[in-house]
Amino acid sequence: MSKELPRDTVINELYEAAKKNKDIYFLCCDLGALALDRFRADLPNQYIHTGISEQNTIDLAAGLAMSGKTVYVYGMGCFITTRCLEQIKVTFAAMNLPVTMIGVGVGYGYDDAGPTHYPIDDITCMRSLGNIEIVTPADRWSALVAARESYTQPRFRYIRLDRVHLPDVYAENDTRFQKDGIVEIEKGKDICIVTNGFLIQKAKEARRILADEGIQVGVIDAYRLKPLDHKTVVSVFAPYKSVVTAEEHFLSGGLGSTLLEAFADTGAMKRVRRLGINDVYRFENGKRPLLQQLDGIDTPSLCNAVRQLTKESHSSTSVSTHATNFLR
Repeated sequence: MSKELPRDTVINELYEAAKKNKDIYFLCCDLGALALDRFRADLPNQYIHTGISEQNTIDLAAGLAMSGKTVYVYGMGCFITTRCLEQIKVTFAAMNLPVTMIGVGVGYGYDDAGPTHYPIDDITCMRSLGNIEIVTPADRWSALVAARESYTQPRFRYIRLDRVHLPDVYAENDTRFQKDGIVEIEKGKDICIVTNGFLIQKAKEARRILADEGIQVGVIDAYRLKPLDHKTVVSVFAPYKSVVTAEEHFLSGGLGSTLLEAFADTGAMKRVRRLGINDVYRFENGKRPLLQQLDGIDTPSLCNAVRQLTKESHSSTSVSTHATNFLR
């Protein structure tokens, strides 16, 4: 597979689609990606650079969508979501307009820019809106599928993209993530790590380390957090008694919260340990690995959480067995 960044994959796919469809409009609040250059040069009537005016961009996108255009809003994830939440709510959500929002640099993606540039609450805010689909591609292929789906099946959609290259998770033509939203990408026994995007690779690293200790850990990609199909949740998590959730996001209202709600709603409760950002805004001058270490979402932290849950599970099983024998 290509080493192309998922961000550039999405831009290039939409560029090719826009060449064939003059009703596709790409609104951009960010000129940082080189892949935008030919879009701007070759399709000047369909590419609109709105500048640093994200709230106005949302309203412009709404007007174009109401005129029958297929519209994209592209910008830094931190600025096109929470800064514009009211505009998004009363336009895209309330009027159920088929606009695709593309947020770049999610989590600690802009690790050198400080807390103003960290979209670590975007899932919480966007998930609270009605009529929205939220997807977080884990590699180039899933990003490409998300881009294609955005113009073949338009709807109010938020695509969360990283800034960096993500190693392959899926083979080409694998569309389980598109169909189910939650996919078991590595099988385990009794315990699994569920995450998405950038942290998928951390989960796979933890799985390899724990395998040497005799702990078989599954890895699950939570590609689509809304809408979440409850039948899929029950099916995917059926083999597991314990779950570790990991997110480069606030714990309140994020991936872990979403799954706990689903477990409760379906009556399929699990023993869950949530790892994420616990109400802290990081001002430390360091790169992404340091920030993840401070928040306990790096590979060693994932391994320790699995070890602890495994230990607790064995202890509870032992106590349960002892109690049963005593009652006999």
